[in-house]
Amino acid sequence: MSHAETIMSNPELLAGLVKLTKEAGDVILKIYHSNHFDVQKKGDESPVTAADLAAHHYLIAGLERLTPMIPVVSEEDITSLDIGRNNSSYWLIDPLDGTKEFINKNGEFTVNLALIEANKTIFGLVGVPITNTVYWGGQYLGAFRQEQNTSYPITPIECVKANSPIRVLASKSHLNEATKILISELGPTTLLQAGSSLKFIRIAEGLADYYPRLAPTCEWDTAAAQAVLEGANGSVKQTSGEPMVYGKRDILNPHFIAMGLS
Repeated sequence: MSHAETIMSNPELLAGLVKLTKEAGDVILKIYHSNHFDVQKKGDESPVTAADLAAHHYLIAGLERLTPMIPVVSEEDITSLDIGRNNSSYWLIDPLDGTKEFINKNGEFTVNLALIEANKTIFGLVGVPITNTVYWGGQYLGAFRQEQNTSYPITPIECVKANSPIRVLASKSHLNEATKILISELGPTTLLQAGSSLKFIRIAEGLADYYPRLAPTCEWDTAAAQAVLEGANGSVKQTSGEPMVYGKRDILNPHFIAMGLS
């Protein structure tokens, strides 16, 4: 039995992971609503805030408690990258995906936890702090949503079949010329925009159809939401048609296309 199957068959463990994702979002929101957060630059010039680091530490402690046998790779710990290259099974987390959206105060940021096995993402949790919602799922495991502020029921989610015009998602921060050209070749389209891993989630919920990404992303940007989308019967493939690969020597993803039911 895979770690993902173990999680899905253990209601207490699953609930603990959903709760951890939600609580990491609460840690982020406390800083978000304070209006006092310093923005620093990492070595690659990408921004990082106190919220990224606070969520990182909260998730690391929680995962060590809930799944002590599974090592963790985090965007906010560059020394952890070798774990993914040298272990067949590990957590891959992005404690705050959409730091630019966080800084711009538009609410479109997420908490991403993905379980990687044999270079594939097999289970993921995506928290949306601003709506107090957590999504989770994986290929052949289904996909689910739960609002966390009260005892809301767990709701299955699923992609829908695309109709014309195709609802195409593009990044708010990275809509480049190559993406515009690809979209123009699809025929009638309606262009939607969303930040962070929410683009995958929109497709998984049946609110969009197609997300081409012809600009740089890292493995931790995509793994969790890809698992949720695949659980909702969607797909994420390289533009070559090959599957996405995790735990590579180069943490950058190839260009890819995420989509629902064609």
